[in-house]
Amino acid sequence: MKPQRLRNILLLSAFCWLLLPSARAQYRLTGIVQDNEGQPLIGASVYIQSTLEGTTTDTAGRFAFSTQATGRQTLVISYMGYQTRTIDIDLDQPQPPLQIRLREEFNKLDDLVITAGSFAAGEEAQREVLKPLDIATTAGATADIAGALNALPGTQTVGEEGRLFVRGGDSYETRTYIDGLLVFKPYSVSAPNTPVRNRFSPFMFKGMSFSTGGYTAEYGQALSSVLALNTKDRPLHTRTDLGLMSVGLEAAQVVAGDKSSLAAKLAYYNLQPYYQVVPQRIDWQRAPATFELNAAYRVDVSSTGTLKSYIKYGNSTMRYDDHPIGSNGLRVPTSIDNDYLYGNISYRGAAGRHWGLMGGASFTQNHDVYHTDTSQIEDRFLGGHAKMVLSRDLTSRIALHLGGEGIFRQVDSRLQLSLFNRQALFNENLGVLFAETEIYLTNKLLTRVGLRFEGSNMGSQAAWQPRASLAFKTGEYSQLSAAAGHYRQAPRDRYWLIAPALDYEQATHYIVNYQISRKRRTFRAEAYYKVYDNLTKYDPTHEYEPAAYTNGGSGYARGLDIFWRDNKTIRNADYWVSYSYLDTERDYAGFPAAVVPAFASTHNISVVYKQFVSQLQTQFSATYSFASGRPYTDPNTGEFNSKRTPAYHDLSLSVSYLVNNYIILHGSVTNVLGRDNVFGYEYARWPDQSGMYAGRAIKQPALRMYFIGVFITLSKEKTLNQLQTL
Repeated sequence: MKPQRLRNILLLSAFCWLLLPSARAQYRLTGIVQDNEGQPLIGASVYIQSTLEGTTTDTAGRFAFSTQATGRQTLVISYMGYQTRTIDIDLDQPQPPLQIRLREEFNKLDDLVITAGSFAAGEEAQREVLKPLDIATTAGATADIAGALNALPGTQTVGEEGRLFVRGGDSYETRTYIDGLLVFKPYSVSAPNTPVRNRFSPFMFKGMSFSTGGYTAEYGQALSSVLALNTKDRPLHTRTDLGLMSVGLEAAQVVAGDKSSLAAKLAYYNLQPYYQVVPQRIDWQRAPATFELNAAYRVDVSSTGTLKSYIKYGNSTMRYDDHPIGSNGLRVPTSIDNDYLYGNISYRGAAGRHWGLMGGASFTQNHDVYHTDTSQIEDRFLGGHAKMVLSRDLTSRIALHLGGEGIFRQVDSRLQLSLFNRQALFNENLGVLFAETEIYLTNKLLTRVGLRFEGSNMGSQAAWQPRASLAFKTGEYSQLSAAAGHYRQAPRDRYWLIAPALDYEQATHYIVNYQISRKRRTFRAEAYYKVYDNLTKYDPTHEYEPAAYTNGGSGYARGLDIFWRDNKTIRNADYWVSYSYLDTERDYAGFPAAVVPAFASTHNISVVYKQFVSQLQTQFSATYSFASGRPYTDPNTGEFNSKRTPAYHDLSLSVSYLVNNYIILHGSVTNVLGRDNVFGYEYARWPDQSGMYAGRAIKQPALRMYFIGVFITLSKEKTLNQLQTL
């Protein structure tokens, strides 16, 4: 070999030897981190011990990083709420992709969760009570979120309203959240004594949590209940959905990408053709017509974080002739117009190696115009909400949640009469800080303690609200839970428009719960006691004078809720039974003393049964609802709320037929037996010549409601074959 060539080889060998450490610096470790169920853990920390080299897992639980380390090393994998795991590796040897599974700390997989006052539902719930598809296929619910939740214990059947009335609380005492952000005005508008609907479609959400009391320090400004809705995650497939119904048309498009997705839905509902076939008790001149637009955008902004945004726009109009009681056939042309806009943006993901972050903001804009031939009422509402929550496991036994939020509301109401105009408005600015800790005292005992602080420019300047709850595991499948807390809420908007000096209303909850869940069967019994204080009272003879309003009202509600659900015993069947007992009295609003309010019935029973017949590819559903009589006032007797309506009975049926994997036919009918239910009575404001007040019953707009729909999905995937999983 020539000396020159030999010298070049030696120099090249020496150069390669010098580069060897640099080559080792490019060594990559890859793998996936999952829980015991094989689900990916997003944001898990993976690093080499005693070095700064590592990374966090992405939305699929995967990780990959380069290291300069050599020889035998220790790989550390940690995730909040899970046992930290270490793995010995030899970096001098080739390493295949690692598949790592972590176990949860202190039997958290053993369903030790606080259940007092709450029903969880959806994909992420450890105990599913209602899925979004349940809402659409529950007979009598007519695909309305509030309608389906009224089949759960703790709610009241108030057929002329359609809103949620929970455990002796008025409808305004329930708050709605989407992805943790507040929704104002969650119900549509309607004619008097006609039930409203929730503005949001259940199919926009992957799950929901319905709390009938005792909720955490994160939620406030709700005296009775919280409904938290969670929008769907990024879909895997592009699809088109079409709906042709007896009440309108729907079209939806989902575009799925690798890291983002866009979903949009257009809907037009017009009840005029339906009302021509099914006559109504209301004298409609133009039946309700609504245009709606929903859009949701989701994107994975990093390997550990997801950004979501959601927007909803709606416009509705209706015209009818009102017939005042005792007016001898007088017709008052009336119109109602509504414009509604809601939007939010939220982020959820890891904040560093140890913290979880949820943050976002929402806004609500609502414009109502009520017009008659002699008057017009115009209400404008603008609201905003911003929130941030940080979460961390301080130790394997202790978790900490810290957060803050700001709420803004502007309410403007204008009344125009032929000879009189009046305008009233108020602005509320509310600042909130809250902290909460969860402590696993043992594997069988969990406690949660929280504190919420609110400061406002209205009413009291500041208020502290303590919350506490616990769960004790009594057996492999059963547990006891308890919760107590103090809550406050702004009075009704119309009260602050007249008397802005009014303070916030208050309530204190005490709840004890027992639940056992095994093999797709769930039984729960819950007793509660709720004390109201600082409620708004006014003198009804001076209703528009600020001096007539005080915070001298009070009340209580106590009762027992029982729930049983079984989708195991009968093949392809799912049924649940709920019962609620309520004892309540209130001295508020224009009440002369503490009495049972008009929306409260002592006993409420719901029985829901669903059966899928595989040979027919059809699901049949039936719902029976019962409510004992509700109080009302007959001015001819001189006694307040001393009368009782007849008991409420309703049997509703529905059927869903799977034509193929892409088409579903759905039909339903409410109140099959045609019972003419009475929800109360209304009377003339002044007596007639004989000194008696004329009155009439408040009834359903029609004895029955019929619905027929055809729902079509155009997709490469078979997405509608879900009836068998109900």
